[in-house]
This record gives sequence, structure tokens and C-alpha cells, in this order.
Amino acid sequence: MRFGHRALAATAAVASAGLLLGGCAVGTGGQAGETDAEYDPDAELSGTLTVMGFSADVDEVASARVEMTEAELGDVELEVVEGDLDIQQFLSSVASGEPPSLLYADRDQIGSLAARGAIIPLEDCIDGEGIETGDFVESALAQVTLDDTIYGIPEFNSVQLTMANQQLLDDASLSIEDVNGSDPEAMTAAAEALVQRSGDNVTVIGVDSKLPEFLPLWVGAAGGSVMSEDGRTAQLDSEEAVQALEWAAGIYEAQGGFPAIKATRDSADFFGAGNQFATNTLGAMPMEQWYLNVLNEVSPDAPLAFDTVRTTDGEPTAYATGSAWAIPSGSDNPEAACRWARVMTSVDAWRAAADARLALREESGLPFTGILTGNTVADGEIQGMTTADEEPWASGVAAMYEANENTFALPANPADAEFEDAMFEAVNSVLTSGADPAEALAKAQETAQSALDDGWAELEGGG
Repeated sequence: MRFGHRALAATAAVASAGLLLGGCAVGTGGQAGETDAEYDPDAELSGTLTVMGFSADVDEVASARVEMTEAELGDVELEVVEGDLDIQQFLSSVASGEPPSLLYADRDQIGSLAARGAIIPLEDCIDGEGIETGDFVESALAQVTLDDTIYGIPEFNSVQLTMANQQLLDDASLSIEDVNGSDPEAMTAAAEALVQRSGDNVTVIGVDSKLPEFLPLWVGAAGGSVMSEDGRTAQLDSEEAVQALEWAAGIYEAQGGFPAIKATRDSADFFGAGNQFATNTLGAMPMEQWYLNVLNEVSPDAPLAFDTVRTTDGEPTAYATGSAWAIPSGSDNPEAACRWARVMTSVDAWRAAADARLALREESGLPFTGILTGNTVADGEIQGMTTADEEPWASGVAAMYEANENTFALPANPADAEFEDAMFEAVNSVLTSGADPAEALAKAQETAQSALDDGWAELEGGG
């Protein structure tokens, strides 16, 4: 499975669709969150479980867990609304009183959905089904916890690794340390040394800093954060944020400008054998760990090098994102929804998924590079199952698990969509329109803070 931030259009949909429920945002303990469900891991369940935002047969990691979970559901009939989550469709279904039984969403969508009363608190579900919340990655659980109340059960964790073309680094007398973020000036110099151009076209990208989506990563690497830990204060105009954007955008300018880089990036055969590393058209970039598995499968002989992303102090870091299970307000089968969330994220289910992935990799003669589950106990077991003993894949797997132990995430808040819209609009204005980073972020700060203030006021005022 491949997980990352959804497109900006999706986050924009959260902001616009939120108007559908703006008048009934009730926060924690409000009427929209009330249910008479009785959760018991030994109870025999029935009825229908309608799941939105999830694809049951996308790969063996999903299908192995679904098979186990369906067995635990007994006589419950599963209906999956295939395809990516349409937030507006979901909010409309809640407003009309006909929501799905269960929701699969990005963790950075949970705060807004909870504040708008679209999903219910999960304390009773967690206690009743015996879900071990202490097993989850701390940053993942924090991202689905709004105002000290848990609204989602984390699943999967996405972290960034530094991925580089060793051949291009060698040709330029560079090393992975020059492009892992630990020395921003060295990384900019590496971009200039590695880039190749033909007229106005970039034929080889030296370094891709992966804006706009990774601005929080670079701010965190510089010792800052785009939002306060309590989710109440935007920090988009902080010194660390401004400097991070100036630097990360400046990497593109040093190579001919973002439009030229983006054109080359977009033309790549990203998931195929002709990807940028295999064709020697990319020096280095931060990228989510699941791409390690893709590269090993489609271009196992590519000249690769891996490391964690590093802070400016040289320490490993990663900006964690991922998915979560949530129970909609008005769910017609919350007991089955809770059972599904428990089993799908259990150590047993992840073990079955890893066994399935390992078997397929062995059939193909390829190493098993691991899975990041969001469950620390499962992660430990699966790490011990990995078979990537040869370089560069051994280094890649080691970096993946090291990054997973050094994560941070944006906290849950009642205006997560509006906040991300403001942040990414600022970054895109710098990249595409030449806006001044400090001025763009100051404008974004005002917009984001206003949205946070309004969201918290509505949440705490009861709507």
C-alpha cells in the first residue's frame, strides 16, 4: 500500500465541505458523539458494515488483514465503498443521517471531522474491545487525539528517507551526508553540482527538496514546528519556517527554477523501471519509505544510497503521516466498526500481512523490506522478518526503522484542512509566482491562526 499526503484538492474539500456541518460542531462529549453501542470483544455481531475510503483488495497487505478481520466479524456483511475518501460526500452523508458504518481517513483529517461532530469519541470502543493504545506510535496516536479525546485508531505510518543515486554522488565527489539535510548549505551546493541542463530544460535534477508537501519536515529539521504542540497556535511565520522555506525553495532556484524541476519530476516513470534513480536523472530527494519497496521491485540494480533525513544537528528525523479508522456519528453498526478497527490494526493481523508480503517477495526472488504499521509491537516483529541483507537495501531498511523511531507529526486540531490550505498556498506562491517567503508565510499565518481560533472557539463553545 502506498500512503502519503492526499492532493491539495482533497484538503480543500475538507475546508469547503466543513460548511455542511459548521453549525453542528460539538467537539468532545456533544450530542453528535453519543451512542448506545455496547462494545465487547466476545460479542457475536450481525448486520452490515459499510466502509468508506478503503480498498479491500489493493494488495496482499490489505487482503490478508481483511480476511482475518472478516472472520472476527462473524455474520456481519461487509460492503466497501471503493476508492479514495471523498470528504464532501462523507460529510453530506453524516448531515443527511445516512453515514457509512466506518470511515478510513488520513490522520490529518481526523481533527476537523471530530470538531464538526462527524465522528465519535472512541474511548468506549477502545475500552470495550480492548484496543491496546499504548502499542501505537506516539506521534500517530497524538494526531488522532483532539482535546485529550481519541477519535481514530491509527493504521500505517509514513516517514521520509533520504534517497540518492550513488553513481551521481560519486561522479560529483559527494556522499549521502551532503544531501541528507544535516548541512543545508552543503545540500544546496550538492544540488548545483549534480544538476544538468539542456537549454531551459533540466535533464538531471540535482536535489529535489519536495516542496510543497515537505515544508513541515524541513521546519522540524531546523528545530522548529509549523504549529504549537497543543494545536492552538500557528507558527508559520516563525524564524525556522521562513528560513526553511527560503532554503528549500532556493534549492530549486539554484537548479533553474521550480517550473523546470517540476516538469522533469512529472515526466518521470515514477513507479516503473524507468524511474529517476534507474535512469540517473535524479541525484537525491526525501521520499516516503514505501518507495523503497517500489524501487527494489522495479529497479533492483539501480545505484542507490539511503539514509534518514537529518536535522541540522545531524539527528534522524521524520514528519509522520498516515491513516486511521474512525466511526462516523450516526453509524448504523458501531460495534462492528470498532471490532474491524481493532482487528485490522492488531499485531496478529500485521503478522499475517507481513507473512503474505514475505511469501510474495520470496517467490519473486526479492528481499522483504518491511512494513511500517503504526503499531510499535508489530513493527518490532516485522523488522525481524526483513530479508534485505545486501546493500543498498540493508541500509534502506535500517534507515526506515531508525526514522520511524524519531518522528513528529502535526497535532490534531479543529482546523487542520484550513491550516494546510493556508500553508501550501504560501509555499506554492513562492514556487510558482516568486512571492517573498517571509511575506507569503506572514499572510498564511494570519489565515491559519484565524481558522484555528474559530475552530477552537466553536469546539469549546459547543457549536
